[in-house]
Amino acid sequence: MSLIKTHEEIEKLKRGGVLLSATLRKVMAACRPGVSTKELDEIAQREFARVGGTPSFLGYKISADDPPFPSAVCISMNDEVVHGPATPERTIRDGDIVGLDIGMWHEGLATDMATTVIVGDVRPEVRRLVEDTRESLVRGIAAIKAGGWVGDIGAAVEDYLKPKGYGIVKDLVGHGVGHAVHEEPQIPNYRDPRGPRVRLEEGMVLAIEPMVALGTWKVKMKPDGWTIVTADGSPAAHFEVTIAVTKDGYDLITPWPDV
Repeated sequence: MSLIKTHEEIEKLKRGGVLLSATLRKVMAACRPGVSTKELDEIAQREFARVGGTPSFLGYKISADDPPFPSAVCISMNDEVVHGPATPERTIRDGDIVGLDIGMWHEGLATDMATTVIVGDVRPEVRRLVEDTRESLVRGIAAIKAGGWVGDIGAAVEDYLKPKGYGIVKDLVGHGVGHAVHEEPQIPNYRDPRGPRVRLEEGMVLAIEPMVALGTWKVKMKPDGWTIVTADGSPAAHFEVTIAVTKDGYDLITPWPDV
């Protein structure tokens, strides 16, 4: 169960969320051909330092025996779904779609968000994938209100995407956030009849993040041990916001960076 946040904690999270969104906006603006993923990461790290935040992904470990994640931003391109490390060797090219997943500790609390940037000219179906993935997130968070169910979110996402024939990634899900980078509950982006029924409660803080492929929903790990790619090499898109559940809906903790 996601930890319920106090009013004071939610206000702190909102302050951090505004700063995180502004940081992501600066990284997005620099996402153009010829720029390395390492350069994008350096922009984020400088901005974190300027606003008094700490990157929540840099040094993150899944378990004590795992290597730490090497960058502040997960930068995933084309068939990479999530968790791509930033490196000097990886350079943005015209025609890429670039997923930027970013998280920050601020005032002792963590926020999390992501967007997918279209760089230059892409195929029409790839542009639609990106646009539809964003819209599926809009539909998912619109289903949120205290007294509802976590499953309502995934149902709304699936109802929008499934008729369009996309692959909704099943091995990766949204999550609670705030006191930790990842908290309960897990939030699938599809109907999961085998999953636990979790009631949405006022004060829950959740990171909702559809991950959607133009082809199969199946994914695999690259040899780097971090980057998740589509099993068939098809393009993938990823959008994420952090929200707080309210009596009648939700409060947006991380403002949309593209509006």
